[in-house]
Amino acid sequence: MTTIISDTEVAARAPYSTVLRKGETLAIIDLGGNQAVDFLCYDAADTAKRYSAAATISAQRNIFLTTGSVLRTGEGAPLLTVVEDTCGRHDTIGGACSKESNSLRYGQHTRYQHACVENFLTEGAKWGLGKRDLVSNVNWYMNVPVEQAGTLGIVDGISAPGLEVKLRAETDVLVLVSNCPQINNPCNGFDPTPVRMIVTGGGA
Repeated sequence: MTTIISDTEVAARAPYSTVLRKGETLAIIDLGGNQAVDFLCYDAADTAKRYSAAATISAQRNIFLTTGSVLRTGEGAPLLTVVEDTCGRHDTIGGACSKESNSLRYGQHTRYQHACVENFLTEGAKWGLGKRDLVSNVNWYMNVPVEQAGTLGIVDGISAPGLEVKLRAETDVLVLVSNCPQINNPCNGFDPTPVRMIVTGGGA
């Protein structure tokens, strides 16, 4: 029988974190549609063992995530498996926005704007993590195609209200989330919205 362990609505622009025990499932639900959810994960017993975009991409031979994708550490150990995905594609290479990248890409007048790196640092501090612990992250629901010339685009998302991705913990995993505050590109439809995080156990 499936048991709901926690059910949290994460406000637009806000951070979130939790520890998933092995076998528990995290559902990330895009309530408004077209909302990027920046995501990092760590082995809860040893945070030096953390999500590696390079190892994850290499193992699955695909830069995009969907059902069946396994998020891996740099050593190749599985952290989380995507067990359900009603959106169909998620980004591994676009990275997290920061005050520095905003000012570089969009002008110095955007430097004051809150960004994902700041969310990660604020939430990570609760678990003893700092700037050195931030690595390339997953962007759930973010649409980052690779153009023929090799450049990356950040374009309108392919998500819609109510779509979800479900992740099963393969070990005890610390999850950090930034519900992306970005308003200068289409990753959030220029209008950040809340998302919902549901943790379940017992065969979800």
